[in-house]
Amino acid sequence: MYQALYRKYRPKVFDDVLGQNHITETLKNQLASGRTSHAYLFTGTRGTGKTTCAKILARAVNCENPVDGNPCNCCPSCIGIESGSIPDVLEIDAASNNGVDNIRSLRDDSIYSPATVKKRVYIIDEVHMLSTSAFNALLKIMEEPPEHLMFILATTELNKVPATILSRCQRFSFKRIQLEDIRQRLMYVADAEHIALDSDAASLLARLSDGALRDALSLMDQCTVPGGSLTTEDIYQTLGLAGNIKTAAMMQHIAKGQTSDALELFASLYSSGKDVTALFSELCSLGRDLLMLKISGSKAMLTGGYDDETLTKLSKTFTFEALMNCVNSFQEAMAAFSKSANCRTDAELCIMKVCDPTASGDTLAIAARLSKLEKQLENISKNGVVAATPAPAEEFVPYFEPEVKAATQPVKEPEPVKEDAPPWDDAPPWSDDDAPPPFDDNDAPPEEFAPPVQEAPKPAAPKPEQPKPVSSDGPKSPMHASDIWPDIVSELSGKVDMLVNIYLNNSETTSGVLNGDTLTVIAASPFVLSTISKDEVGALIAEIAANHTGFTPTVKFVLEGQQEQLGDKLDSLIQKAKTMENIKII
Repeated sequence: MYQALYRKYRPKVFDDVLGQNHITETLKNQLASGRTSHAYLFTGTRGTGKTTCAKILARAVNCENPVDGNPCNCCPSCIGIESGSIPDVLEIDAASNNGVDNIRSLRDDSIYSPATVKKRVYIIDEVHMLSTSAFNALLKIMEEPPEHLMFILATTELNKVPATILSRCQRFSFKRIQLEDIRQRLMYVADAEHIALDSDAASLLARLSDGALRDALSLMDQCTVPGGSLTTEDIYQTLGLAGNIKTAAMMQHIAKGQTSDALELFASLYSSGKDVTALFSELCSLGRDLLMLKISGSKAMLTGGYDDETLTKLSKTFTFEALMNCVNSFQEAMAAFSKSANCRTDAELCIMKVCDPTASGDTLAIAARLSKLEKQLENISKNGVVAATPAPAEEFVPYFEPEVKAATQPVKEPEPVKEDAPPWDDAPPWSDDDAPPPFDDNDAPPEEFAPPVQEAPKPAAPKPEQPKPVSSDGPKSPMHASDIWPDIVSELSGKVDMLVNIYLNNSETTSGVLNGDTLTVIAASPFVLSTISKDEVGALIAEIAANHTGFTPTVKFVLEGQQEQLGDKLDSLIQKAKTMENIKII
């Protein structure tokens, strides 16, 4: 009968356990010195060796000929425990035996001494699935256990285990196994099974396993035929993955804003049987690597699924805000796939949004649009060159283009006029210091100019118009918003509803900011905003503010901390960009 690879190559001794030396060395020292505990708790993600170490520990405490803390696996006790013929070592699945009656039965049997081995060992897997009553029943026997009894608990969700159970156990936390360790183990198993496993394929399986060796062995077992070969293309076809090349191409289309190309690539992958969730998982993984590379610049935090050249090129085409928007959109789409009636439509909508942020109005999308505009304006101010003619309508401006392209033809500067060559044929009858007297356009010029007169001084540049002072009887001179806001709200008393008056007079719920000719009233909560944002209240505030500032401001109600700040910044950038040529506003 065929046996799965993860069962066939399960470690038999502590020395064979991969990537958990901090745990295996401690357990070996306790077994060698005879100072074992009555209760252990193994916690960690799936496939990291919790149940394997529990079974090795159960054999080691009952082994007749232990070797440096490892079981010999040759004595009757080890062989019987391995085969499951010794009833004193029992493995219980708490997911299906989570009732209080199951634990009571276990507690009643635990008082009897073992028949053929030294200790009675109970391995309770997924212990967090026990009910509250079951935990209470288990607590008493764990608090005062007999000498012949040992509990080994295993769980992937430590937060669901009561503190009363945790305090009575020695806890060991299992780490995710490193990718290189998993790759080497896969190569060893493939050699033992006569499978021609490619090194790149082993690295791909290690990356897909997410630090779980059992998952890596299961994936290899799924993708191979005994005696055959296994390549990365075989893994992509078997598991329904898009592959590094296709995923990188999809991200490239997203970076350039090529919506139609991205949708065509997705349609071809979908029609070839690629799983939508797996595709978006690959896109998330690539986006995460690009974020880590852009933030830290270190390659130690990368998953290792993509070559350095691909990551470097893609990182330059994205801004930080754009990557955040992409990864967040992919994550939200993946979470919605399980509840969606049509995953393909949801995936296509997500691709449209990340290719064109104008299709989405959330904060991250607006931040992505702002980052592009800021980059374009920065390049223009730095280079000082703007295209003479706008781009044609059919030409698409890349969504995350890092630089603004200058005009293909340089603009010719006018040649300077030589000082010794006057722009007229004959010299004028007057000197440079003398000027003809002014005359009206309707009058004919005199035949001979009057005697030279002294040149009138050139008019000075017009000064900016200063605001006219307001008399003491009229409106007051302009003041800062922090100075006039208390006066404004105090004059509103009796003119607005009592609840509106209370909120406006409370500095913790509302505040006023005067920026140019706009008076912004900031509300601390949505309820306060809905209460005070009324047309008649805004009109009264504007009327009273005019008496203090000398002009009638525009009153705007906003919610504190929301995306209005981004919206105002976007409007300012758009107005600035409209004054420059060859800038396409998204």
